[in-house]
Amino acid sequence: MCGHCHIRIHITQLSLSLRIPLSMAAEAASPLPSNTFPSQPTKITSIKTLAESPGLTSIPATHTFPPDLHGQVTSVPEGSIPVIDYSLLISGTPGQRSKIVHELGRACQDWGFFMVINHGVPQKLLSSILDGCKGFFDLAEEEKQEFKGNHILDPIRFGTSFNVSVEKVFYWRDFLKVSVHPVFYSPTKPAGLSEISLEYSQRVREVARGLLKGISESLGLEGSYIDKALNLERGKQLFIANLYPTCPQPELAMGMPPHSDHGLLTLLIQNGIGGLQIQHKGKWVNVGTHPNSLLVNTGDHLEILSNGRYKSVLHRAMVNSKGTRISIAMVHGPSLDSVVSPAPELLVSSKGDEPAAYIGMKYKDYLELQQSNKLEGKACLDRARISAV
Repeated sequence: MCGHCHIRIHITQLSLSLRIPLSMAAEAASPLPSNTFPSQPTKITSIKTLAESPGLTSIPATHTFPPDLHGQVTSVPEGSIPVIDYSLLISGTPGQRSKIVHELGRACQDWGFFMVINHGVPQKLLSSILDGCKGFFDLAEEEKQEFKGNHILDPIRFGTSFNVSVEKVFYWRDFLKVSVHPVFYSPTKPAGLSEISLEYSQRVREVARGLLKGISESLGLEGSYIDKALNLERGKQLFIANLYPTCPQPELAMGMPPHSDHGLLTLLIQNGIGGLQIQHKGKWVNVGTHPNSLLVNTGDHLEILSNGRYKSVLHRAMVNSKGTRISIAMVHGPSLDSVVSPAPELLVSSKGDEPAAYIGMKYKDYLELQQSNKLEGKACLDRARISAV
């Protein structure tokens, strides 16, 4: 780099000496210092309870956003969102597989989003896991409170909005976040949810690793590169069930704000109620519901590993006045101890033909940083970005 250029690193200091263990035994450990991470308030009023208030015709000011925040939404021609036939990726002819790998790369580069068909996860299982999550959200408020968790990285955590301890306006959303790998957790209620979520998590993780193998090849790397470099055998897999109840003033509410996901890939399913929007070429695009397909978006750590070749996609969740939407997002990331940085093989030379665009950061540190703050676009990713000025 020339002498008059400088590198500015956008990153805040992380004083994250505390590490939250994943084992069940750790849950009995002494409580965390109150100033370590924001925690949920002692009492949470769920959006479901609020939405079902008798005679509710307007939403509270605490959940009201400016109407112009929604922005203009555009329609894309039918069939323009990339569709990946997973069966051809894992069992197609060499020619078919090569074509799918190329299509995967284009989807990650141009959209950061695609639909996966013929993925092998039974339709019955997709329906069962959605029903199981509905059963959880239908539990009595007191029963759900048993799983509210105390801190942002607790292995099971029920809550509302995103991080109510730092937000001034809350989102029209209840959630259940559960760590399902490398150690599997599940709420004990409702009956049967644990068994269904275990099977679903395993089947979806298999698909995610198959996709990442193809994505690795699309970058010109060995198929096993991402899997080995980021220790996906111990990779963090987070199960997130979202409930967006019917809203009397959807034009003033927000289910989830524009944001990108941590991790490598997020695989999502939803019931028949729409609301997912992704940003494509600066415009918001509605994503419809497609039976028996998995919706996949790229995350921040795929952008980091690819040195910006593949971008994490901004997306948001809208609400409506006609029905309750349930979605299940499965976030697949590196192992918590993996330091994620641009793959050296993608940096053309040490002389700076293509310098690293991101600093390396331990995945656990990144996760803690994102989850303990407000959810705002790519604010967390920007802190790991290096820019020449």
